[in-house]
Amino acid sequence: MSLPTMLVAFARYSRDGSFAVLGANLRFTLVMAAGSVAGAVLGGLLLGVFPDLVLIPALALILLVSAVRLARHD
Repeated sequence: MSLPTMLVAFARYSRDGSFAVLGANLRFTLVMAAGSVAGAVLGGLLLGVFPDLVLIPALALILLVSAVRLARHD
C-alpha cells in the first residue's frame, strides 16, 4: 500500500519543486538518509536477537516519545 502512495507523493512534490529544499540542505539530507539506512539495518539485525515481546513495546515507546517531542516543538 505504501509504494503507490509514495510514488504519487514523489510525482507531486517533483512537479512543484518541493525537493529543492533537499539540495539546499544537502548535509542534513545525507545525515538523515544515512541514519535511515543504519536504523533499518540495525533493526533487521536485532529482529532475530530480541523477542517480539521486547521489540514491539520498545518501538512503541520510541514512536510515542518522538510524537511528544514533535508536538512540543515550536
